[in-house]
Amino acid sequence: GGGLTENLPRVLPKHTVGRIDLTGLPVPPVFRWLAQVGKVAPEEMLRAFNCGIGMVVVCAPEDAETVADAFADAGEEVIHLGVIEPAEGKAHVAYDGTLAVDAPL
Repeated sequence: GGGLTENLPRVLPKHTVGRIDLTGLPVPPVFRWLAQVGKVAPEEMLRAFNCGIGMVVVCAPEDAETVADAFADAGEEVIHLGVIEPAEGKAHVAYDGTLAVDAPL
């Protein structure tokens, strides 16, 4: 458990925020179904589930293209989720946009 909200901070340095852009994140039908039929709010979906993101790789910005190319060459679908920025306190996640769970099934 823990979804993106609770799991991503485990790999981030203190005093950082993982800023995730939800506007381009494709939500697989099973997660849209779960949200719609179960009346699960987008915030809870992100806290409880990976919402279709099987792996998150954190790397230096200058290495992002090389890392993405390596995964794509291995047959993986690559989505740029966001950026890591300085922040106060412990590592955490902030979301820009809304998780698209309302799209038709």
